[in-house]
Amino acid sequence: MRLIVGLGNPGPEYQWTPHNLGFLAVDEIANRSGVRVERPEAQALVGLGTVAGKEVILAKPQTYMNLSGNSVGRLMDKYDVEPVELLVLFDERDLPWGMIRIGERGSAGTHNGAKSVISAVGSQEFARLRLGCGPDHPVGDLAAYVLRPMKKGDLEVAGEMVAAAGDAVEAILTQGIAAAMNKYNRRVPPPEPK
Repeated sequence: MRLIVGLGNPGPEYQWTPHNLGFLAVDEIANRSGVRVERPEAQALVGLGTVAGKEVILAKPQTYMNLSGNSVGRLMDKYDVEPVELLVLFDERDLPWGMIRIGERGSAGTHNGAKSVISAVGSQEFARLRLGCGPDHPVGDLAAYVLRPMKKGDLEVAGEMVAAAGDAVEAILTQGIAAAMNKYNRRVPPPEPK
């Protein structure tokens, strides 16, 4: 069974912020497959079901981003999931808007939620799908940037990116991570100047 976790912050004030792209991606996967991610369990909202013919656990930790690992660790223990069966989806300010990047393993970079998961799992050997939300201009306070509500243009790109993430997760489940990386790890051209 695969554990697919989207990282974000609970609460309506955070719902449409770049930092919640992981939650939005899990919502997309759940909507496509008819899985309801609403059962409170291990400090997360959880749904069990089938995605692309594979048994999965979909989860959205409710711990706030920086403590996401607390929930992920508890879910892994409860469902006896190994790190290689974990897939974590989260926003990435070091990638441009619209780009997704799949990885089999690696460091957390600057992402505190990913750092928390690595700490709880005790390993970097788990798959991740990063959703680009990097600013196209200098930003003084990056924390405030990822926690601000998305504007209309950002929401449109986010919708396309979340749909692509849903496709990519289905590819990971059916074709394996290497094939999904070959297909989805492409550069996205920067937006045209207005």
